[in-house]
Amino acid sequence: MFTNNRIVFLLINSALVLLTACGGNETATVVNENSKNITADQTKFIKIEDATTFLPSWSKENVLVYNVVGEPDEMHPTNGILVYRGEIMGYTQVYLIGTDFETLTLRPIAVKAMPTVSDNGKEYTYEVRNDIKFDDGSTLSVEDIIYTYKANKCPLTNNPSAKSYLENLVDIVADKNNPNVFTIIMKEKYIQNISFLAEFPIMQRTFFDPKNVLSKYTFTQFNDKKFKADEHKDLTEWATEFNSAKYSRDPKYTVGAGAYRLEKWDAGQSITLVRKENHWTKGTDKKYYTSYPDKIVFKLNKEPNSQMLEFKAQTLDASTSLSNKTLTELQADTTFNANYNSRFTDTYNYGFIAMNMKPDGIKNKKLFVDKNVRRAMALLVPLDDMNRINNKGRNKRTVGPVSILKPEYNKDLKLIPFDIEAAKKLLDEAGWKDTDGDNIRDKMIDGEKVKMEFNLNYFTTSIEWKDVAKMVSEQMYKAGVVAILNPLDPSVLFDQAANHNFDMLIAFWAGNVFPEDYTQIWHTSAWASKGSNFAGFGNAESDALIDSIKYTLDPAKSIPMLKRFQEIVYDEQPYIFMFAGVRRNIIHKRFGNQEMYFERPGVWLSNLRLLPSSGTAMKLSANPN
Repeated sequence: MFTNNRIVFLLINSALVLLTACGGNETATVVNENSKNITADQTKFIKIEDATTFLPSWSKENVLVYNVVGEPDEMHPTNGILVYRGEIMGYTQVYLIGTDFETLTLRPIAVKAMPTVSDNGKEYTYEVRNDIKFDDGSTLSVEDIIYTYKANKCPLTNNPSAKSYLENLVDIVADKNNPNVFTIIMKEKYIQNISFLAEFPIMQRTFFDPKNVLSKYTFTQFNDKKFKADEHKDLTEWATEFNSAKYSRDPKYTVGAGAYRLEKWDAGQSITLVRKENHWTKGTDKKYYTSYPDKIVFKLNKEPNSQMLEFKAQTLDASTSLSNKTLTELQADTTFNANYNSRFTDTYNYGFIAMNMKPDGIKNKKLFVDKNVRRAMALLVPLDDMNRINNKGRNKRTVGPVSILKPEYNKDLKLIPFDIEAAKKLLDEAGWKDTDGDNIRDKMIDGEKVKMEFNLNYFTTSIEWKDVAKMVSEQMYKAGVVAILNPLDPSVLFDQAANHNFDMLIAFWAGNVFPEDYTQIWHTSAWASKGSNFAGFGNAESDALIDSIKYTLDPAKSIPMLKRFQEIVYDEQPYIFMFAGVRRNIIHKRFGNQEMYFERPGVWLSNLRLLPSSGTAMKLSANPN
């Protein structure tokens, strides 16, 4: 995901800095500036001046309550797919490397520096820091690093969506002369030979593998597709224990070397993180290592009216996930603007409607096996109306799996229009006609009369998803297509999708600024392995392009391949691509150090520091922890 991109770094100019006092003219300025869209081609992050006055209505409690519209599927260190899992683990775990959100480059975390790279570009040597401690006081070591990647590579570990990121990993070798030095050996030169490390939190070997089972096995064995892991009793016993639910939700077992620990998880309500006492980062004021709030509460509230009430009552401190409509309405309120800073910013995410291209024909009928039928479905989705009604026109339409913010986005591909008559014609040509006068198209498939009727799965996390699904269903019915609204919890939706048990679903993928490996979502192997290729997309040419792109470090060579890949996706129409994501950032003015990023998670919560509650705000000192 990361190469040496040319990065333009600049702070937001003074005209865009939010005013914080509560006079009438200043409030009007805040309303106007808040409502602007800030795009990634204008700046790389937004810095907002600290409030100079602490208003009487502001809470003095050093607890940050962050609104979320969904929960993690689990908090397991290797297993899980939903975006909130990764966001929360950013505060509870430590990674070898991470992203500098300001410069959009890589930064070392558990290692002292970025790696020394061999002449052949396949060996990466790092030195681990010797000051990072786990909760029992033991020092994070090379042994923990080797264990972490073995655990993720093990065929019995229940992390299919992560496996593709590790395919190029050959071995990790500890230095014989320096116990803090290790070398990661890769199979090929690869666009993610460094960045993949940012996806895997470092686990404490003695906690997760007290019998040291994985030390008996090698990366070579785990790389061998003929290796029969389930025939090794000690390995299966380790995997059964390691994959168990206790490591997913129980605070006693969801441990890590991060500055916060999971205090409690009230399912359907909130997840509370508490700052660790005497953590190894104590005393630092270095960004990304700070832990200013005593507690961070991820509070679940996905109902727009309730969200607005909570922000007006100041019971929520921050959010990045309100709907465009909700934040736009809040920004019209002068009291809200006196208490909160807010911005709309671009993201590298995109929304989509996926269709099952490879159904079993029994549980899920063969509705979308013909690409012309899939194109007809795309013609039936009123995306421009959705953007105008649901998104207040803020979102930008997209046509493929590459962010519109990236130079490799294929601008030659035309947006698919909303055209019911064109869709009807394609369905007629594909043999889908209403033969019995019930206003539902049907077709004989494998000797059975099948109706063009199916479940349209969508998230329960926000009213927006329901609104989108409803608009899709209403327009499709005009063409004799019945899409039955089927709201699902995100974990259920993704589980069904990974197991190919769906007809059509609405969701989004979270992307980033850096070059991507499209294996996880688009390679045929990711369908066979029940990875994230939910639709079942792919052929020999697309697989070959994906395999080549990820090993081509020169953009001049990779971009033409990426554009051809997008053409194939566009022609096959596995997804109805919707909109590039817009992040809705809100932070209460009682906190200083406010910055908003285009990269996930958008706001670094642990760096927000409660301002002094009396007199003029003072310059912030070092992290109290």
